[in-house]
Parts: sequence; C-alpha cells; structure tokens
Amino acid sequence: MQADATPLIRKQYLVSQRNVSKLERLAKHKGTSATAIVREAIDAYDPEGFDALSEKELMTLVSTRLKEAIQDTRATRKKLHKTLKELGTV
Repeated sequence: MQADATPLIRKQYLVSQRNVSKLERLAKHKGTSATAIVREAIDAYDPEGFDALSEKELMTLVSTRLKEAIQDTRATRKKLHKTLKELGTV
C-alpha cells in the first residue's frame, strides 16, 4: 500500500504478454511488486514532458535515477568480479 495512505481502487486493464513479462522483470529487479511498478509508471508519466517539471523536481528525478544507476552498476560489477574470480581470471 502507498505510504500516504491514499485509498486504492481495484481496476483491471488488458495488457500484452510482453508487457506482463517486462513488468515482472522490473518488479523482480527492483525487489518490489508489479503493482508498485505500475503506480510508479503512472506517477512518472507526464504527457507534457520535462517542461512541466520544476527545476527542483527535475533535479530530484535526475538524482534519484543517477543513484539507481550507480547502485545497479555496483551490483553488476560485484557479480562480474565474482564470476571472473570463479573462472580464475582475476
């Protein structure tokens, strides 16, 4: 459930199997639920683009995405190093 305790409404939408697979991969990768990923995507969607964001909002978005990229890179490097070590190439 959302942190702000906003009442939630159950809805059903038809999506392709490709969308479902992608959603499941994203949820697993982020360690969260598919529902949380859908909510994030809806909240992040802005048909007007970045022009509608304030400078502070844009910087917060950039900062968040950069932190996520750094974390992903570190995790990937750790896995790569472990694999190379197991292969005896390090």
